[in-house]
Amino acid sequence: MIEKILLANSGTGQTEAMLKALMDIPLIQRATVTVLHVVPPQVTADAMTEKWEEGGKTLANAIQTINLDPSRITAMLREGEPKDVVCQVAEEINASLIIMGSRGLKRLQSILENSVSQYVFQLSPRPMLLVKDDIFIRKINRVMVAMDPSPSAQQCLKLALSLLRDIKNGQLILAHTNPDLKIKPGEIAANPNEDPVLMPAIAEAKKLGIAYKCVAPEGKPGDRICQTASDLNVDLLILGSPDRRPSVAKGLPDLDRLLGQSLSDYVRVYSPCPVLLVR
Repeated sequence: MIEKILLANSGTGQTEAMLKALMDIPLIQRATVTVLHVVPPQVTADAMTEKWEEGGKTLANAIQTINLDPSRITAMLREGEPKDVVCQVAEEINASLIIMGSRGLKRLQSILENSVSQYVFQLSPRPMLLVKDDIFIRKINRVMVAMDPSPSAQQCLKLALSLLRDIKNGQLILAHTNPDLKIKPGEIAANPNEDPVLMPAIAEAKKLGIAYKCVAPEGKPGDRICQTASDLNVDLLILGSPDRRPSVAKGLPDLDRLLGQSLSDYVRVYSPCPVLLVR
């Protein structure tokens, strides 16, 4: 259940538009929202005063744009390193969901440029909705879930069904990529509705009366998930992102993920729509 949303607002990007789109969904309408703006440390008192004034204006504009019932929204202005403060505040308010903007930086670039969203994505155990700055936010009707046998994928399915249950004309898109499937020219792929990974999800959608579509594209999972989301005009992509870090590395960014072949990192960069990452 999404009861407390933390919106990390930098003054740029599409996060406010994303929150407004979410607020059209009955499940989300009961949530409270904390809008956070972080002022980085400054060298002089004058510079700090100026940044605090700018931060206050940014928050005021965000609150006005979001236009929620004042009893359900809190504005928060903090000083510190943005990536650390976002994680701290998420813990303080026990956030059910973090919404952050993303420039869509690739793996090494995100390290070198000190990406705030990448850092929070790596270190926070909470569900995180990443919204790239250059995408168009649409009303949420088509929700795609990347399925596999993992517990995190089952959590994704559960969340998607909860979101879609009260969306009129909503559609659930179930995708199970198969990198080992080799189809020769002229051959017909197996029926996705008979995919053993998708069949339990289909049963759940039918039980709730939610319209669904199944796809089982062959090829590299990250590439095929992003291409399918583009082809089907998906409004929101939900992807499991299990925490693979050993406990000794909980305080460090996961360089294996950043530099390796992490599916969630690939989708974060290349998805044509907002991505909700579920731990």
